[in-house]
Amino acid sequence: MERIWENHKLTIIAMAVVLVALLSSVIIVPETQQGVVIRTGEPVRVINRFKPNEPFGQTGAGMVMRIPFLERVQLIDKRVLDLDMERQEVLSNDQQRLQVDAYARFRIIDPVTMVENAGTEENVAMQLQPILASVLRQELGRRSFAAMLTAERGAAMTNIRNTLDRQARQYGAQVIDVRIKRADLPEGTPLEAAFKRMETDRQQEAGTIRAGGLRDAQIVRAEAEAEAARIYATAYGKDPEFYDFYRAMESYRRTFENGDAESSIILSPDNEYLRQFRGGNR
Repeated sequence: MERIWENHKLTIIAMAVVLVALLSSVIIVPETQQGVVIRTGEPVRVINRFKPNEPFGQTGAGMVMRIPFLERVQLIDKRVLDLDMERQEVLSNDQQRLQVDAYARFRIIDPVTMVENAGTEENVAMQLQPILASVLRQELGRRSFAAMLTAERGAAMTNIRNTLDRQARQYGAQVIDVRIKRADLPEGTPLEAAFKRMETDRQQEAGTIRAGGLRDAQIVRAEAEAEAARIYATAYGKDPEFYDFYRAMESYRRTFENGDAESSIILSPDNEYLRQFRGGNR
């Protein structure tokens, strides 16, 4: 072995250098990562760039070559990333102080811009966090607390996402979604006052609904009574004697059915009320 080393020392060293250079020129980029090749501090190309709806296996991920010692590859996450906002106090347009927890989801779609303006995904998140808080305060400040409990909340989230997305593009990111996890009133007197005001509003709304129902019922009852009077008048015009007999029978039925079983009614035989028992006017 010593003779081989003495005779081929330069060849072995050269082969080792070539092997190390060959291994240094190969890098593996996973499917979940984008690789930005940086040469002397400047990005020169992108490996496995994000493209919407591109199937796995056709993205360019895997083993790639680079110039050893001259080029380096920075890996950037290709997946959707989370941006959590610290709990913020927001003043709504009805002067309610809200404690708001929100989060956003974003993705790096331009890794070269991200490397040039932010450096890493963590720096992108740090840059977007105060922007999200500012946009959230502005948007929710134009709406009432009650609006956060209705479909209007979705419109507010869309506006926040669009505004944040425009700011994120300068860092090579795309904001996919923004959501509010919680929007609560502060504990103590403000919360109790808000609940009291909401209860009063609901009571007023219920009173308005009941008054409207009573008004509609009176209208329906009046129309029904008018229709009944018209029918009675028509019947009376066709056969006055039968109408008079029918009304007398109805009066007898109501008088005697609703009376107390132990009560007595004493009337003179020639009393006008009993005329139908005497054969009416005939």
